[in-house]
Amino acid sequence: MTAAIARKARTLRRRWLLAAACTFFGAAALAQAPTGDFPNHPVRMVVTFPPGGSADAVMRMLVPRLNEKLGQQVVVDNRPGAGGNVGLSLVAKAPADGYTLGLGAAGALTANVSLYPQMPFDPVKDFKPVGMVAATPFVIVGHPSVGARTLRELIALAKAQPGTLSIGHGGNGTAMHLSTALFAQMADVKLIEVPYRGSGPAALDALAGQVQLALVDLPASLQQIKAGKLIAFAVTSAQRVPMLPEVPTVAEAGLPGYDSTGWFGVVAPAGTPAPIVARLNAEINGALGDEQIKTSMRNLGAEPAPTSTEAFEAYIRSETKKWAKVIQVANIKLD
Repeated sequence: MTAAIARKARTLRRRWLLAAACTFFGAAALAQAPTGDFPNHPVRMVVTFPPGGSADAVMRMLVPRLNEKLGQQVVVDNRPGAGGNVGLSLVAKAPADGYTLGLGAAGALTANVSLYPQMPFDPVKDFKPVGMVAATPFVIVGHPSVGARTLRELIALAKAQPGTLSIGHGGNGTAMHLSTALFAQMADVKLIEVPYRGSGPAALDALAGQVQLALVDLPASLQQIKAGKLIAFAVTSAQRVPMLPEVPTVAEAGLPGYDSTGWFGVVAPAGTPAPIVARLNAEINGALGDEQIKTSMRNLGAEPAPTSTEAFEAYIRSETKKWAKVIQVANIKLD
């Protein structure tokens, strides 16, 4: 009787092991199937900006090259709103299969978590960074009547007349707003900040003398700078920009360590298989290396910024900490 029970137990154990092996290898095959033939249908790229903006324009520059290399169409789906939160919330909830991606910016991926009391996603836990696409340096400009010609002179003027100089930026919660706050904190000056709906209106008011200063993107101010109608005190990036090689960085011009740019990059839902992420990263970086694409991007005021997925992920984490501190000190809140 005991021997019969033992034989039955061994038989059941063999059947259980066989079933478990089939389950394991079957699951592995299913997991590998969408990776090996990726992509086999169109890829949706959720762009968190409206059509016609620089981020949208840059993404559409890359699409023909990505279509060719992926063998499938990359379909741009513009979903602006709430500083990028609307579009990226769709990506966070999408299947983690590589067929829904998001083009997000510094706000939604780093700063919004400190700006908004509630977020529809966790920018660290809900996404897998694929790669950065471009950086968009800003420039601090002023009306010629401001009475300063260099950034050091401007800082000295602001210290001598606290709370009297006005500076326009691209809107509350934008990268330009945060860059302005960082400048004021590092320079230890008090400025009257004036938010606008984008760079263009801020630059126009600086040109008209309605505000004395503005921190704006390059396309909004480049023509007026070159015409001598606006003074370019410094660019906000860590390196000088090709379109204004004679203009120093903020760090060079008086605030060592200052570095602030707008940027945008591609993310996938968390859990997207690593081979798919690697493929997407390689194709995006390849497109960014194309000389014609690089020239077109720079004409828009954007600097190509190919990165590894690991470097992009580390950058998102470091920028999140950096802006959390700036936002807390400046007491910036958005509804």
